[in-house]
Amino acid sequence: MIKLSRNQWSVLFAAWLGWGFNIFDSLLFNYVSGNCIPSLLHLELGSTAAKAATAYWTGILTSLLLIGWAIGGIAFGQIADRIGRLRTMTITILLYSLGTACCAFAPSLPALIGFRLLASLGIGGEWASGATLVAETVPDKHRVEAGALLYTSAPMGLFLATFVNWLIAGNLFKGQPEVSWRYVFACGLIPAFASFAVRALAKEPERWSSKDRPVAGKLREIFSPAYRRATFSAIVTATTALITWWSCNAFILVISAGLAQSIAQQKGLDKVATSAAIEQAKTLAANCYNTGGLVGTLLTIPLAKSLGRKRMLSLYFLLSSIFIFSVFGPDWDPGVRPYLYFLVGLTVFGVFGSFTYYLPELFPTRLRATGAGFCYNTGRIVASIGPFWVGSISALGGANAANAAIKALFWIGFVPLVGVLLMPWVLETKGKILED
Repeated sequence: MIKLSRNQWSVLFAAWLGWGFNIFDSLLFNYVSGNCIPSLLHLELGSTAAKAATAYWTGILTSLLLIGWAIGGIAFGQIADRIGRLRTMTITILLYSLGTACCAFAPSLPALIGFRLLASLGIGGEWASGATLVAETVPDKHRVEAGALLYTSAPMGLFLATFVNWLIAGNLFKGQPEVSWRYVFACGLIPAFASFAVRALAKEPERWSSKDRPVAGKLREIFSPAYRRATFSAIVTATTALITWWSCNAFILVISAGLAQSIAQQKGLDKVATSAAIEQAKTLAANCYNTGGLVGTLLTIPLAKSLGRKRMLSLYFLLSSIFIFSVFGPDWDPGVRPYLYFLVGLTVFGVFGSFTYYLPELFPTRLRATGAGFCYNTGRIVASIGPFWVGSISALGGANAANAAIKALFWIGFVPLVGVLLMPWVLETKGKILED
């Protein structure tokens, strides 16, 4: 059983709130893209043009989110090594809350893109400061458990996003998809209130706040001979996981909505019934995927402690490929497909439970947030190619955009295999004490 002091539990909970709301805000768009994009482009919801535009712009906005996320992560990672982990985390939470809430008032697609980019800067910055805060606060022997528990907030954030969308789009504004998406985005302001809890609950780790701590390092130092392999290890593993996760996550709800809409049209359902069917399909798909992610995240604890980091990551990457090929290859019945997303979530989502402790283990205190933030978020720049590619392919499918997305996601299954091939050059950190 994990044994932490009251302060250590408080820090873990504060970081848990920050990261959970981070995911909540960053992925609200995925739930409403099918409504907000056609509405802002003045297209008829459900039309062939609307489906193609949704697939295309979902890919572009997701890719832009990842680029902004990367910029914010790299910048705030360095800031966290200078002004503190806790202060940086509070600033980033306020930033992504404001950016997401502003999306509710977007008068046009360019404005929506601008607000999303604003939010993405805070979203990217929060991860490096939060993960570093936890890694430096908890005892070395409980770092794995604490890191994995920290990442359980990600599926919880998605469960909350699923619930908010179901409550607003599926119930309170049922049959009003042209406006319901604005109220969903408005809920992005909720995390701003969590920032006050973060400041009240947590305090800076002694490793950073000590008067004897080393001066914060510069970004170029992570490419020095002493840390070059650590940087390679972090970038390779994070990039592999990020390309796979974002490609799948960005389109699972688009696929579910598209298939549900096609079935509703075949049955001749009216607008209200069609809207309800779409929201129910998205909720089921999201819950199956998120449940798999939660289980997979917790499984990284025994696997990392028994197998070590390298073999654990290799196992997750290998199974990610197998499950992606299995889920997006065969022509599954639409009623069966959502339940298979559990397997995708178990591996593609679950592997991220390890990065909250693996990446901080690779760098010393003076470079920890800078190194982890840069490597994790550089991976997002490369990962931005995935959603753009899947979205472009899906858009070519027109009315069959959902089926085109399924076929495109099948090929994403080769990405984790590349990660497996590169694992021999990745550093093992099992049993390592954090370097001061």
